[in-house]
Amino acid sequence: MPFIQNLSNAIILACTYALMAVGLTMVYGVLKILHIAHAAVYTIGAFAGLLVFTRIETSTSSGLGFWIALPAAMLISGVIGVLIYRGIYHYMLDAPRTVPLIASIGLFVMLQDLLQKDFLMGPYQNALPVGGAGMPRIETAWFSLTPKQVLIFVVAAVLLAGVYLLLTRTRVGLGWRAAAMDRKMAAAVGVDLNRVVALNFFIGSALAGAAGVLVGLYNNSVFAMMGDVPSYKAFVIIVLGGMGSLPGVIVASLLLALSENLLVATAGYVLPRDAIAFLVLILVLMFRPHGLLGREE
Repeated sequence: MPFIQNLSNAIILACTYALMAVGLTMVYGVLKILHIAHAAVYTIGAFAGLLVFTRIETSTSSGLGFWIALPAAMLISGVIGVLIYRGIYHYMLDAPRTVPLIASIGLFVMLQDLLQKDFLMGPYQNALPVGGAGMPRIETAWFSLTPKQVLIFVVAAVLLAGVYLLLTRTRVGLGWRAAAMDRKMAAAVGVDLNRVVALNFFIGSALAGAAGVLVGLYNNSVFAMMGDVPSYKAFVIIVLGGMGSLPGVIVASLLLALSENLLVATAGYVLPRDAIAFLVLILVLMFRPHGLLGREE
């Protein structure tokens, strides 16, 4: 059943896309900032996970390296995200939206160049030999999933479910929704905007760090430029889903992953795989200019 196998592979790919893009759309939903430097946070998360995993496995060989490295990478990425907000975006909230966009692009380029220095990641690819972290291999008559794929699906499902509950069932989520609708009005009714936005950046950046670790273990490769492709694919996904729409991000991630997998499987490499993202974007926006689940202004 090649179609079912391709579908299952696409779902795993969509999980990594969604983790990356959800954080980006959270930032856009609250601040209306296209946070391009989010892709650098993704790379930093992968690098942090690699360092922690290597240190633990070298010193203890306990087999728990991934389960310690993942939350450590998410914590470090979250802190980096908050520092970016407090150090840069906080001073640009009332500026035209092109100002933080340009600042974000510059920050992304700077962080990538910094990560390529020999005292950090260097210009080399580094292996992240996690394996399946104790997950089983799934074999059926229709499809099979490797332990790594099962691990990615489980982690992504838990994290995305956690974000959904946080958004819909907590005061923090209520504060995010209020700030997304009108920051000044939210502040007037008692929402602590600095705290709400900082938490938004922390959670969104932590998800990017998790995505970096998962992609690094899936490809067994972590390198300084690994944020290049996610920087534009995440942008494509949030536009496709409808700017600021979390459900739209999930749908768009699945649509993009399905398009890539099925087109390559049926037609071969007619186009570079990464170019398919923009082809899908063009086709969808021809008929849905506001994205799949976006609202007309």
